[in-house]
Amino acid sequence: MFRRASKPTAPPEWLIVGLGNPGGEYRGTRHNVGFDVIDLLSERHKIKLDRGKHNARIGIGTIGGVTVVLVKPMTYMNLSGRSVAPLAREHGLKPDRILVIADDLDLRLARTRLKPAGSAGGHNGHKSLIASLGTTEYPRLKIGIGSASDNTTIDHVLGSFTPEERSAIDLGIRRAADGVEAVVKESLEAGMNLVNVG
Repeated sequence: MFRRASKPTAPPEWLIVGLGNPGGEYRGTRHNVGFDVIDLLSERHKIKLDRGKHNARIGIGTIGGVTVVLVKPMTYMNLSGRSVAPLAREHGLKPDRILVIADDLDLRLARTRLKPAGSAGGHNGHKSLIASLGTTEYPRLKIGIGSASDNTTIDHVLGSFTPEERSAIDLGIRRAADGVEAVVKESLEAGMNLVNVG
């Protein structure tokens, strides 16, 4: 049974955003690992994603005593910024307090990388965020989904993991969630030291 954590009294210090596509047909696909990390954090910290706002499913709770907003944009990947930018404005959070978790084609499967800023790198979710936020200066946590090889990029990112890949990616998702917790509880540097390995 899902027990609701005690309601935070302090205003949010972080917007934790997982990118993905809504709908059952996209569940478990490569493009949705950002959603998977948010779901894991929701479970670990009893932060129920029970609110709908700005075309997103959100939950407000605490991680290590720090108030955070967990966010899953429901706009589809290419329009993610339309959810994130108004949520950031509503909570008075600047881009350096918006931690975005997304898949990355250029990283080996399940490898994780946390950076304080960066370009879109061809990722449509980041393109939308950069356009809506007006900056590239927001931290992003990337989870490798492997290159497309024989498939087209769209088929690859919207495809499911093989059973062998699933066990690896689950480890990557857990490491990413650990990294988010380190950022919130300690610092961006602590999170980078934890996830930027291998």
